[in-house]
Amino acid sequence: MTAEAPLRMVIEGRSLSNHGSVGRARAMLNNGQNALGPLADDLRGALTNPSDVLIDRPSRLLYATDASLYEMEPVAVVFPRTRADAAAAVGVARAHGVPVLPRGGGTSLAGQGVNHAVVLDFTRHMNAILDLDPDRQIARVQPGLVLSELNKAARHYGLHYPIDPSTANRATIGGGIGNNSCGTHSGLYGKTVDVVESVDVVLSDGAELRFEQTDERRLRALIDAGGREGRLYRDLRDLADRERDEIARRFPDIPRRVSGYNLDTLLDPDGINLSQIVVGSEGTLAVVTEATVQLAPLPSRRGILAAHFDTLIEAAEATVVANAHSPAAIELVDDIIIDRCRSSVGYAPLASFVVGEPGSILLIECFADNDAQLTEQLHAIEAELQSRSMGYAFVTETDSEAQARMWQMRQAGLGLLMSMHGDPKPGAFVEDTAVPPERLPEFVARFDAAVRSKGLRAGYYGHAAAGCLHIRPVVNVKDPAGLEQTEALASEIADLVVEFGGSLSGEHGDGIVRGAFMEKMFGPELVDAFRETKRIFDPDGLLNPGKIIDTPPFRENLRLSPETINSEPQGWLDFSAEGGFARAVEMCNGQGACRKFDGGMCPSFMVTQDEEHSTRGRANLLRQILNGAMPLEELSGDRLYEALDLCVECKACKAECPSGVDLAKIKYEVLAHRRQARRMPLRDRAFAHIPTLLRLASIAPGVANLLASSLPARAVLSLMGVQRERPLPHLAPLSFDRWCREREAPEPSRGEVVLFDDTFTNYVHPEVGAAMVMVIEALGYRVVRVEHRTCCGRPAISKGLLDHARSQARQNLDALSNYANAGLPIIGAEPSCLLSLRDEYPLLLPGEESAAVARQAFLFDEWLDRELQRDDTPEIFAGDHGRLLLHAHCHQKALAGFDQTLGVLRRAGYEPEAIESGCCGMAGSFGFEAEHYEVSRRMGELRLFPAIRASSSVPVAVTGVSCRQQIGHFTSAQPRHVAEYLAEALK
Repeated sequence: MTAEAPLRMVIEGRSLSNHGSVGRARAMLNNGQNALGPLADDLRGALTNPSDVLIDRPSRLLYATDASLYEMEPVAVVFPRTRADAAAAVGVARAHGVPVLPRGGGTSLAGQGVNHAVVLDFTRHMNAILDLDPDRQIARVQPGLVLSELNKAARHYGLHYPIDPSTANRATIGGGIGNNSCGTHSGLYGKTVDVVESVDVVLSDGAELRFEQTDERRLRALIDAGGREGRLYRDLRDLADRERDEIARRFPDIPRRVSGYNLDTLLDPDGINLSQIVVGSEGTLAVVTEATVQLAPLPSRRGILAAHFDTLIEAAEATVVANAHSPAAIELVDDIIIDRCRSSVGYAPLASFVVGEPGSILLIECFADNDAQLTEQLHAIEAELQSRSMGYAFVTETDSEAQARMWQMRQAGLGLLMSMHGDPKPGAFVEDTAVPPERLPEFVARFDAAVRSKGLRAGYYGHAAAGCLHIRPVVNVKDPAGLEQTEALASEIADLVVEFGGSLSGEHGDGIVRGAFMEKMFGPELVDAFRETKRIFDPDGLLNPGKIIDTPPFRENLRLSPETINSEPQGWLDFSAEGGFARAVEMCNGQGACRKFDGGMCPSFMVTQDEEHSTRGRANLLRQILNGAMPLEELSGDRLYEALDLCVECKACKAECPSGVDLAKIKYEVLAHRRQARRMPLRDRAFAHIPTLLRLASIAPGVANLLASSLPARAVLSLMGVQRERPLPHLAPLSFDRWCREREAPEPSRGEVVLFDDTFTNYVHPEVGAAMVMVIEALGYRVVRVEHRTCCGRPAISKGLLDHARSQARQNLDALSNYANAGLPIIGAEPSCLLSLRDEYPLLLPGEESAAVARQAFLFDEWLDRELQRDDTPEIFAGDHGRLLLHAHCHQKALAGFDQTLGVLRRAGYEPEAIESGCCGMAGSFGFEAEHYEVSRRMGELRLFPAIRASSSVPVAVTGVSCRQQIGHFTSAQPRHVAEYLAEALK
């Protein structure tokens, strides 16, 4: 590490490119930002909306990486709104002689999603379902449509899009077409090439064509007519006929061959469909602007048999046996993924079905028409495996929610592997091999031996039934020896794949990482045929050049390499677990789980659908500052601040990012650097000191409320940037402090509980504190309130005042340590407050003292759930109280979960229903800030507000004061804290 990384003016490889268009793009980049001006002007002039062109370097750097080992700096980013926009962008790129890269969700793993090019991002605007015909079971869609969004629409008709990669909640149709994606159920439904009926494309010369099934008569007519389309068909048919024997000899006959161009599809005697050769071409042949795809009926019944094995090889052998029963899928998960899952804050519950310490698990899924058939199939597979002494434990699951949790663990395999701290990481360079399924055991044994011979270990997961495993050796590409191992192993495994009659890629594509070994698999003759195919479609080499064939060297254009030098600025929070601040940022591997539209991560991206408002985008921008692609001064600069500004610090990424990127923690550190370098705005300083302001105002709460609601006060606040329409907190006439002092507590019978109440409970909602006290005392405990404590520090932390937050933490640790050491529980009602003891205090003041307090800190409902499960706990609740909607605070969801909240409400006689939503959008001061008000509202409107309005007669329970404010402001509901409902249910 150095104090400051050297500045990298352009992100590019060392070698000269053998593609003229790439060379021209690199020349532009090396001539500085001004050299991109004419290209930008022409693009803006050609598109429907000039704002759909980004040319500034930070924006371009957001698109320099995908989920692979590679990064390449683009020359521009374009967001087409229409097919005409896409064609216009291609035309401008052609005029300037630079490449074009059509891009989906940026989740590609082989480097096909990066280039020195004009990047066409279809996800922002061209993401619609144009038509869905349930009778014909087809859909006409745009390329930026996310797979899971198509499934949501198709589900209404009992249908689904059958291609189901683990990234389906953020991967796009266009990206899947480029990759020839497959997924878990390819044994039933095939690859993308098997479900695409037609594509509309733009070629590099500007031709706009539709490729669909073309019979011999129409084919002959097209060829006879000449023109661009006729020449295309003629030349491709001639090429395929000439290479017929070599195609038969070199193309492996396996379920999962994705490598190379699909020349075999040109040999159909009944006609050809050129969409089939566009599929899997990784944007190198054509720009897809529309596609018609097949849908399939949803299975009536489905179930999973989770078979546990002592070793990986035993699981591979069992796959061959289970495959004979024609299951819908067999997925393998190894011990490394299981261990990473168990150690993850957000993912640990997903591994609850795992028995013991397996070396590998097979998730064997069956589909059936009824329950009896399903049970029979699952039992037959288990019985045969047991009869062969294969497996030591079997878990059968037919409940849909439990199955979904199992699949979630499998789908998170890549991210969970990448959650390893430190520089050695499970690399994506031999992770997509596919072989004949019956040869999988021998292949895995040979593969594992090759890995171990280099002193390495690997993580194994993937589609065992199809013979396609995603095997990730743990390598350190920052170390020269590690990079040498990486390339040597990649070459050795390519030879092994060919020996077994397999494919270098089973679904992730070739890109750079496997394109470098094309001749090993296909031989020089077919690689020349691939080059000719590329020339037929793209004679000027403009469309994503250097992918599949004629790639850059394996070791160049690496995102992380021995040349990576990171700045490691002195900071405030403890990043030792990650290996430092820069390595914490590098935990983001680009998989893009933050670009999904379900769960809690990432609410700002869900609203704006802007890459820079995703966890990945923010981490990438910060990484480029730390590694010298941008000046280190940008750490406290406006551009990074803008990218982080809409981050609401919900911590969903800490729980839902499989790789464990904790962007809230990273943002606190960045804000602290900004506060150190710049004057802090008055509004931010006021919000950071809100506890002091409320304490002073509570001296005369009636007067304070009157003044706060007055027109002059609101005008002043508006000038400070506080949204006029947002109601201010209304101070209670009697604070919780006074309520406690003025009452006489009953004698305890069971001991003491320490109450760490928050500022808003004290001054705004003392009824929440009173309700907690009533429930705690009903259980026979004395409530101890902490003397000499101060604010938890959350407001200061969220504004980057970490020195102030540390002093507050110090004071609270002094006040709480004796209680923690005595084993007393420290409980609170407000997740953002109480959980700071668990999450931030050990980072601000690392050591045993903060760790001891963290171990004893519990949310009220967390502690209550534990108490209610004790045998000696008295029955304190009575009656049935009906339905209740529950919205849990984001920090609670991320750090503690809310199953215990549902549990205590049920025991109290309620029928609670958790609202499936992410952040409410309030996020402390965020929702008060004028520039954030609309984004705050839109976050709530994604799912939360509609769910509440749909059940308007059902009362709403919350666990955080921000949620209470937000729901009360934007809906007709009057939410109350869970503690209040529990107190009302007491006997």
